[in-house]
Amino acid sequence: MNSTQYMTGFGNAFASEAIAGALPVGRNSPQQVAFGLYAEQLSGTAFTAPRGQNRRSWLYRIRPAAMHGGFALFEQAPDFHNGFGQGPVSPDQLRWSPLPLPEAPTDFVEGLLTMAGNGAAEAQHGVGIHLYAANRDMAGRWFYDADAELLIVPQLGRLRLATEFGVIELEPQQVAVIPRGVRFAVTLPDGQARGYVCENFGAPLHLPELGPIGSNGLANPRDFETPVAAYEDIEGDFELIAKFQGHLWRAPIGHSPLDVVAWHGNGAPYRYDLRRFNAIGSISFDHPDPSIFTVLTSPSDTPGTANLDFVIFPPRWLVAQDTFRPPWFHRNVASEFMGLVHGAYDAKAEGFAPGGASLHNGMTGHGPDAATFEKASHADLSKPDVITDTMAFMFETRAVLRPTRQAMEAAHRQRDYQQCWAGLKRNFQPPG
Repeated sequence: MNSTQYMTGFGNAFASEAIAGALPVGRNSPQQVAFGLYAEQLSGTAFTAPRGQNRRSWLYRIRPAAMHGGFALFEQAPDFHNGFGQGPVSPDQLRWSPLPLPEAPTDFVEGLLTMAGNGAAEAQHGVGIHLYAANRDMAGRWFYDADAELLIVPQLGRLRLATEFGVIELEPQQVAVIPRGVRFAVTLPDGQARGYVCENFGAPLHLPELGPIGSNGLANPRDFETPVAAYEDIEGDFELIAKFQGHLWRAPIGHSPLDVVAWHGNGAPYRYDLRRFNAIGSISFDHPDPSIFTVLTSPSDTPGTANLDFVIFPPRWLVAQDTFRPPWFHRNVASEFMGLVHGAYDAKAEGFAPGGASLHNGMTGHGPDAATFEKASHADLSKPDVITDTMAFMFETRAVLRPTRQAMEAAHRQRDYQQCWAGLKRNFQPPG
């Protein structure tokens, strides 16, 4: 499995074969598939979902996915779970320093640390938010998440994602989406890696509507890349890890499950380079809501309200006149989990480092720190601000994010985070 070629376009009906002639012509399930392969459908949505929302793929594989031993609980990744807690959630602003890299050998699954979440896998709505830190390849081990679609955001080190559909190579400032149920393994070309993962329990991510923006801008469909078919035909004493209903399970498997020789459909993994995002902003005064930076969205059952929005803050020009140019002070009905992939974030002068994270829940006040407010309030607006060398992002969701106990008790949590606003002065000067 060495191919790293890609097909372009978002949500396309792709067709790919690693061996010419492996794909059936004009049908999905012939009586006998070419080369002795098995036909198998992977459905990412209900069979009866509207055509424009339906996600499914047909896989032509050496062995069916049903071939493995019985599952037992997997105990080697205790920090990765959906136990978001039942107790009261503090309205405090929360922030964490970067997750320390492991000292003991730790693969991608073992290195996942659950930070917060809402909803539930069994209800098929909500999200789970995790950090990862790893220093070992997933050798002889494969993983799939039956609960959620996975959005992977690297911050340090490259990832090689070998999936049933082919190989995705990923570096910081790129993201990957692995559909619910797709099996994959992670290797680390740089020997260690760190980043963020969002489990989307709800409707699959898609591109936001552009409305009056028109037909171009933000994340353009042609920049999304889906891998071509590539397969492994190896046997051995291996392990298949499944996440199902919030718990991890393991089963023995005697072969690589990445044995798909050909496939076609529109439910497949993909990657996107965040540096290709075409940011939109004001060229007069004020600036738009941060929804203008949405890359992908998972809709909820309430029109216009997302189960999950993936929003980025990339390099851009700020030119608005008579305007406080950084993000304003705000309180939102939505909850925001923020991370920093690269550089600095323009609303925080210090304390928010690449690999760090913050959580501002619904109606919790937040915004620029005191140093940023002072600088921006007296900036020369006759000149543009050019924000360079940065990439911040946000997982935004309609429901309160419940931080886990391990996140609240983590040594890298910044317990003095609120002090970043302590220097804001009383500037009120009433007339008379």
